[in-house]
Amino acid sequence: MTNPVVLVTSASGRIGKEVIARLKSSGKFTIRAALHSPAKADYLKKIGADEVVKFDLTDKGTWDAALNGVEAIYSASLDPLLEHHLNFSKHLGTLQGQVKHVVRVSCMGADTNTASYDKDVHVSRDGAGIPIMLQHYWWGEKALVDAGLPLTVLRANFFMNHLLKTDTENIDKEGWFSNPLGKTRNSFVCTNDIAEVAVVCLTEGPKQHANKFYDITGPAPQNMDEIAADLGAALGKKVVYRPQTLADMEKDFGPTRAAFFEYLCNGFYTRCSPDFYNLTGRKPTSYAEYLRNKGAAGETGLEELYQGNMWKKGEDAMKAAVAAVSKH
Repeated sequence: MTNPVVLVTSASGRIGKEVIARLKSSGKFTIRAALHSPAKADYLKKIGADEVVKFDLTDKGTWDAALNGVEAIYSASLDPLLEHHLNFSKHLGTLQGQVKHVVRVSCMGADTNTASYDKDVHVSRDGAGIPIMLQHYWWGEKALVDAGLPLTVLRANFFMNHLLKTDTENIDKEGWFSNPLGKTRNSFVCTNDIAEVAVVCLTEGPKQHANKFYDITGPAPQNMDEIAADLGAALGKKVVYRPQTLADMEKDFGPTRAAFFEYLCNGFYTRCSPDFYNLTGRKPTSYAEYLRNKGAAGETGLEELYQGNMWKKGEDAMKAAVAAVSKH
């Protein structure tokens, strides 16, 4: 009997490649890696993909071939592609008899199914609403809920390394990085841990994990001086944190990302969730461990730090996406 086919979207991403490597070790699926560009096809086959297929959320012509015979889906998409994810989710709703389980990566903070967040009520500032990026994450979940598919959502905290990728040149040349987070401690999450729980949910299946929404965080909240110390130890040199105002961050990356960072400054993402432990039986990975230890795909967090990043100083990566979905 052949194994069921699982489609891994964003297959070459920091989580997707870990999902592929871990699924291969399970031996329970035929793994189909969905790629926008074929450049990494050989790499994904090397770490465990049985099949590689072209897939583009913005091109509906690639969807049918990617979904042919698929019973399970690991779903992830770049923030600016929300409108296209919403359309894809509607399409998946037409495949209810075929697709038996979807595991979606998201973020906590705006949902109205397991909580009662009011989109117009900011947690720390009067007269403001929940940051639009957090609302977008919930819309991405809700689209799959509305599609009527057996769904598991991994609501992850802010990714380890994600806030440092725009500062790698400063870190290398001058030994510092900058952002507005300062002394606020956040329980940043290891992306390898997100992949680990995704594979647990996929392999154990919808009978155990359908209609479940898990908060995935790190094991301890850390501030920027503590992050700098861990990074410096891994690099073998001194690294320091330099404060930045939210206004300056908005100038660098636009209002949407700056508004999200305000929630990282006000303590909303400080808490540590027990969900990772309850799913895997161990504590989450610390930042120091992530930097030094290889994941299932063979890379350390330190190596991952220097890989692709959609955020560029001087560019508002979310401007077009916010305009495109403003009708929601």
